[in-house]
Amino acid sequence: MRLPIVGISLGDVSGIGPEVTAGALALPRVRRALVPVVFGDGPTLERFPLFRKYARATPETLGRVTGPTVCAVTALAEKERVPGKPTREGGRAQYAYVMAAIAAARAGHVDALCTAPVSKEQISRAGIPFMGHTEVLAEAFGAEVMMLMDGPRVRIALATNHVPLSALPKLLTVEKLTEQLRLMSRELAPVVGRRPRIAVLGLNPHAGEGGLLGREEVEIISPAIRKARAAKVDAHGPVPADGLFARPDAIGYDAVLAMYHDQGLIPAKALDFERTVNVTLGLPVPRTSPDHGTAYALAGTGKASRVPMVEALLKAALLASSARRGPPRRAPGR
Repeated sequence: MRLPIVGISLGDVSGIGPEVTAGALALPRVRRALVPVVFGDGPTLERFPLFRKYARATPETLGRVTGPTVCAVTALAEKERVPGKPTREGGRAQYAYVMAAIAAARAGHVDALCTAPVSKEQISRAGIPFMGHTEVLAEAFGAEVMMLMDGPRVRIALATNHVPLSALPKLLTVEKLTEQLRLMSRELAPVVGRRPRIAVLGLNPHAGEGGLLGREEVEIISPAIRKARAAKVDAHGPVPADGLFARPDAIGYDAVLAMYHDQGLIPAKALDFERTVNVTLGLPVPRTSPDHGTAYALAGTGKASRVPMVEALLKAALLASSARRGPPRRAPGR
């Protein structure tokens, strides 16, 4: 079977994206798992001996590749690509890498996407409205998507992403949660080899205490679970978040649906920061990202760990291969 082709957007060239991408792709186990196409800045890529060995392309000339390839989207001036010193032009460039990778995926040139860290602040300073990769991907593919933090000990999906807590009561609906549970069940079944067992967290402390601490569990979350179960989704809850994560090695579920950003990301990052991968569910192609930011203070120092990028790349390759094969006969080890 041919290796999956993974399109990699380089992220902010003033951050750690270029060095952790080069470091990850230098590992034999990563090279054996995928064919990379790196979308980034030409002069920045030339700094790394590994990338100088890759075939060359531009967004206009890129097709279905046969080997490792760099796709030069920009040619930034030296002052716009200094490690640790982000610029407005660099913000515009990192957005361009994401969009070029998306275009390649839509054209069928790559089988999966892996996005190195970007800076929402720098992209916004460049005049481009940007809330995050997840929102851009949803719009680009016209898809209903979910953010899933996929770690070695727990998978946690988010019912809502980058929104203020005050907006949650209006954003959480029976219909939305039901569809998200169906999406989780459908997308994760090929990975776990069966219908995944999903825990649904409550919004309020102690999952609302039967309505004493809030009505969302009674009026929204529980009805959504019942509707999802009627649609053959193996969903359970509402479950209090503090109790579920108190024993992370004995959770007993294949995945968890959290109601808001920090409710899901705090335990995901606390349990295994380096190996937890951000996965976007609901897209026609898999998309992954390491679970960290641009880390400007580490950029160019050689101290940034490549492990999160390694995990993100391997997860993208695994998901692309799983999508081609269909559901496996049994669940692979975590």
